[in-house]
Amino acid sequence: MRYMVIETFTSGPGPVYERFRTRGRMLPDGLEFVDSWIDAERGDRCFQLMATDDPATLGEWTGRWSDLVSFEIVPVVGSEEAAARH
Repeated sequence: MRYMVIETFTSGPGPVYERFRTRGRMLPDGLEFVDSWIDAERGDRCFQLMATDDPATLGEWTGRWSDLVSFEIVPVVGSEEAAARH
């Protein structure tokens, strides 16, 4: 399953990028990073596409960042799959 993770940096982007430089994404086993985009206007939000067969890995990962980031997690499917459902 794929998930769109909308991150809002609660103390701005600086602390997030510093931790990322020193510790990486800190992903648990079973959670795959697919791609990410940063809000070009605000700079304080990141949209990450993640994949996992175990949604509990998302909670494990977000817990490692929750002091710097608030999260909204949305299960997503590709456009073709969504069209086939209807």
